[in-house]
Amino acid sequence: MKKYDLHSHTKHSRCSVNKPARVLKLAKKRGLDGIAITDHNEIKGAKEVARLNKDRDFEVIIGEEVMTDRCELLVYYLKRRIKPGKYEDVIRNVRKQGAVCSIAHPFSGGGRKNINPDFFLKLPKKYLPDAIETFNARIIMEESNSLAKGLARDLGLAETGGSDGHFPAEIGAGYTAFKGSLKEAMLARRTVSGGKSRFPFFHRSLTGVVILLKKVFKSVFDR
Repeated sequence: MKKYDLHSHTKHSRCSVNKPARVLKLAKKRGLDGIAITDHNEIKGAKEVARLNKDRDFEVIIGEEVMTDRCELLVYYLKRRIKPGKYEDVIRNVRKQGAVCSIAHPFSGGGRKNINPDFFLKLPKKYLPDAIETFNARIIMEESNSLAKGLARDLGLAETGGSDGHFPAEIGAGYTAFKGSLKEAMLARRTVSGGKSRFPFFHRSLTGVVILLKKVFKSVFDR
């Protein structure tokens, strides 16, 4: 089984300090076979990590965490950045690019708005995502990941897992396990999510501090 961290951030997200080269090095050091870089509404970091990767046995996925009016979508195998917007418009863009997607941390709480399951349960099949993130290593309450698993089951979708890593210590804390190619495994619903959280309350609290510091000392963090 291959293991990929399908939710990670670099300094190109306003709430992360991760340098692209450091993310790549840590992902390999921690035994992953691949990683998706999913910065908030941006793919610059993903492209940078992909350029740095010279290992043919390690896959770097160009991804993005796209904000919609219904949820945040983790999109994988992008050719072009997707702008935040209406959920249905984002899904159409995902399909147009031949990409796949997963709803990020649907019941995370902690200042984030939980999704409305009824909206997705009533959606036409063509507008459903391909997966639900059922393990997010930043989740503080274990019940949140359990609720996500239930929703994936109710919708008949694949499961994904990721660290949601904004700091070096978090990279690889969550993963998606599968055989073959990730895209095929997701579409066939043959993926397994798992991992172990690494001080999620501390790291989520630290995120707010980073956002403030990056506003004040932007030039320092851009290096």
